[in-house]
Amino acid sequence: MITSYNKAVENIRTQLYNYLNNSKLNSLVVGVSGGIDSALTVVLAKPVCDKLNIPLIGRSITIVTNKPDEISRARNIGTNFCSDFKEIDLSENFNIVAKTAIEDFDNENKNSFDYKIRLGNIKARLRMMYLYDLAGKNKGMVLSTDNYTELLLGFWTLHGDVGDYGMIQNIWKTEVYEMSEYLASKMKNNDMANALLDCVSAVATDGLGITNSDLDQIGASSYKEVDQILIKLLDSEKELGEYKNHKVVLRKINSEFKRNNPYNIPRKLITGESL
Repeated sequence: MITSYNKAVENIRTQLYNYLNNSKLNSLVVGVSGGIDSALTVVLAKPVCDKLNIPLIGRSITIVTNKPDEISRARNIGTNFCSDFKEIDLSENFNIVAKTAIEDFDNENKNSFDYKIRLGNIKARLRMMYLYDLAGKNKGMVLSTDNYTELLLGFWTLHGDVGDYGMIQNIWKTEVYEMSEYLASKMKNNDMANALLDCVSAVATDGLGITNSDLDQIGASSYKEVDQILIKLLDSEKELGEYKNHKVVLRKINSEFKRNNPYNIPRKLITGESL
């Protein structure tokens, strides 16, 4: 686990600065959801964009199921940290896309969990279409907002959540919370600090209307428990014990295909050539 958040934050910002400086990109684009991951991403990116004098473009993109508290937190993060922030409602667009993209739409069981997951995937992909077009328009790139815990759980949408550059992709969810609290403690502006702390204390949701919280879907009582199980799972020398058949373990195993996407058959297996 991270032992110095001061050093970790410095390293993340240095890496982003060097990447942007070398790539000659003119902007950064991020979807601001009102959750802690996108909030931390924006807070980490702001001073880098300021130093390079490029816009940090944030968009709160609501689609049907976003709750007022999520929208409010997103607005506070966007207005306090982004140089270009807008709220976009794609609900009407989503309703049209869903009816045309879902085969046999009228005969679907609208209350089934699987159907809600599929709708959530369409929402995530629609948002990403918007963000990537915005990045193309402004000659920039889209920032990923997923963390390491979500990556291992497959708790993200293929072609809907993965951006071009991840600052927190290899940070555990518990570290996301702790890094956010550290950054808030260093802020002299109370409005900025409170905007970030509101995201820290909020119930984590994917904003897709599938369940009341992310932990409901994951099947755990806390992210501390989730991270502890995943750390044990990654350490092949440790016994999982009571967690052997835990939902967290099964999610990690069953979502392996997402982390190997796209999978391409190795050339040697096609040609029959030896190593």
